[in-house]
This record gives sequence, structure tokens and C-alpha cells, in this order.
Amino acid sequence: MAACPRGLVRLIVCFALCVVVGTARAQYDPAFSHYWQLETQFNPAAVGRSPQLTINAAYMMGAGGFDDAGGTMYAGANMAFAIGKTRHGVGALFQNDEIGLFSHKRFALQYAYHQPLFGGVLSIGVEADMLNEAIDGSGADPGETGDPAIPSGNVSGSKFDASAGLYYARGPLYAAVSVLHLTAPTILIGETNELSIDPLYNFTAGYNIRMRNPLFNVTPSVMMRYDGTDFRADITARLSYSNDKKQIYGGAGYSPSHSVMLFVGGMFHGVDLSYSYEANTSGLGLQAGFHEITMAYRLDLNLGKKGKNKHKSVRFL
Repeated sequence: MAACPRGLVRLIVCFALCVVVGTARAQYDPAFSHYWQLETQFNPAAVGRSPQLTINAAYMMGAGGFDDAGGTMYAGANMAFAIGKTRHGVGALFQNDEIGLFSHKRFALQYAYHQPLFGGVLSIGVEADMLNEAIDGSGADPGETGDPAIPSGNVSGSKFDASAGLYYARGPLYAAVSVLHLTAPTILIGETNELSIDPLYNFTAGYNIRMRNPLFNVTPSVMMRYDGTDFRADITARLSYSNDKKQIYGGAGYSPSHSVMLFVGGMFHGVDLSYSYEANTSGLGLQAGFHEITMAYRLDLNLGKKGKNKHKSVRFL
């Protein structure tokens, strides 16, 4: 039997890695454990809900124990503003998801309109996306195979996309729905490869439970994702201790047929840092989990001038 070319073997191994790791992340978009802290990553209606300028960043390492498992980086910022008596929000995000020879990039501009309704606030959001897909064929070292399906260098392709969402919050309760990839784009990568992306439907909800001791509260929440083929649900509960402007929290989460997760974090002087470990309960095993770090920074804004023209920050009741 003829020996399989070294470059082709590596390409097959990289593809197999994508399939195996995809057991935990079967959908196109990454599933962060800290979904409750990164709401603008999957729902444009969440931008501008806080009166402060909010900057978020997150990094999720690929499955442990695998070479070229890659990782996912996310960064976003959003703020609220008022026009007359109307309330609005704007935001932007960048996301880079890499695994093996493949990278998926997403850049988005977001807008939301916030309307008081039934004692709460209903937010309606839209998003314009630019998606970029790339394959680093130079890493495959195809040698002399001459296979046109294996790129000899870097190839990429881009396409515009759109997303939308709704978000309703009243007191300690919130619920939201969103759809990513409304256009169901097909991206041509180079001359011979293409990737079709299905719409992703998201639902999230949570409730803040005050304890008898006012310094403590418990927040259960749920996140559901469905792309027409694969369904994933995350059920999370976290306990928080708050004193003045400081907060410490910890919690656990469970995703049926996928994983369990633990996380711990805290907020000090407007900076929120958190770490989580997601262990797979099937396929890859508990040791081949995902490490995740998130950071959020909130800054009070005063867009007006001093004196009688000073504008107050928007506050959602």
C-alpha cells in the first residue's frame, strides 16, 4: 500500500480535530460559559442597557490535550445615549475563533432602541455583521500532492450578514431572544471551498433572588441555542456577595449532554474579572475542557458640558 503523503495526513488530522472538538462546540458560533456577562455577543438588543460605557473582553482556550485546538477571542464595547425623551444604545464587537488551520472572524456594529413597557424596558436591537473565513494551507505542508482542494497558502473569503434581537427586563427578571446570521450566508473561501452558515436562534432568561442578608443574592439563569440541527442549553446559578462597590461571586453550570462548568470572579472599582473551567461530560472527557477568562470595565459617561447644559446619564428603571 502506498504511503499517505505527510501533508495530507496532517490535513486529515486537523480536520478530525475540528470534528472531535466540534462535539462540544457543534454550532458555528462559540458558546461562552459567561453568556450572562457577554450578552451583546449574541444579542444586539443588549447594547446600551447600562448607563455606563461598558467594555467587555473574553478568551476561551481550545480543548485541553489537543495540538492546534486554538481558542476564541472576543472584545466589545457599548454605551447608552438619549435623543430627547427616547433611549438608545450603540455598540461594536470583534470576535476571532481559531481551530487548526481554520479561523472565523466576525466584526459587528450594533444599535438598540429602548422603550419603557409594562413597568419594565423592552429593547429592540439590530446588527450589521462582516464575517471572514480563512484557511492557512501553508500549515498543511501538502508537498507534491497537487490536490487543488488543499490550498498551498492562505485563502479567505468574506460576506456581509445581519442579526436582530429583543430584550425585556423588569425588576429582577429578564428574558431575551435573538437570531444571528439572518441571511444564512454562504462564504466562498478561495476558489474551491465554501462554508454555509445556518441562522442561530438564542433564548436567555434570568432572575435575581435577594437573600435575607441584603449583601447576598442568587441569580439562576438559562441560555438556549438552536441552529436547526444542534440544540444546546446552559443552566447556571451564581451566588454573589456585594459590599459597597466590591463584589465577589461564584457558581456552577450544566449543559445537558455537553458539559459542566465552575466559575469564580469579582468586581473591584468597576473592573469585573472572572474565570471558568468547562469540563466535557461526553466525547472528549472531563480533562479535555475549556478554560475561559472574561473582563468587563464600566466607566461613567458625561457627554454634556458643565453647568446648565450638563446631561444626566440614562438610567433604566
